[in-house]
Amino acid sequence: MKIAFIAHDNKKDDIVRFVTAYEPVFIQHELYSTGNTGKRIMEHTKLQICRFNSGPLGGDQEIGSLIAKNLMDIVFFFRDPLTAQPHEPDISALIRLCDVYSIPLATNMGTAEILVHGLNRGDLHWRDIIHEKNLDTVKDNEWKKK
Repeated sequence: MKIAFIAHDNKKDDIVRFVTAYEPVFIQHELYSTGNTGKRIMEHTKLQICRFNSGPLGGDQEIGSLIAKNLMDIVFFFRDPLTAQPHEPDISALIRLCDVYSIPLATNMGTAEILVHGLNRGDLHWRDIIHEKNLDTVKDNEWKKK
């Protein structure tokens, strides 16, 4: 599974603790993150994470691009609902894309706990079917070009 981690500044400590607690689960997957969040997670774990720009510099949009191509399976986005974010439209767009493409999204610790336990149990293998359908579509489109 391809998993993205994003956290607002006031939530970075929370996401680091969360990912550290579930490192044995996450190490089995392909991990992505916005810049500073990924850096912090890698400093505290042995996980390798593909890092994009920080959120305000377009990292949210880079992850959104993968979602729009149905190439992201889960998003853990620890949001700070009490602090105004200068890039709020980007945040809203990312959340909207998760809804459009049915990407499981956890925006707080409670939902993240449920999602990671589902991931560990194999409850999200339906995403593999989505990937197979995407490959079939790509193959069909390549055949039509010939």
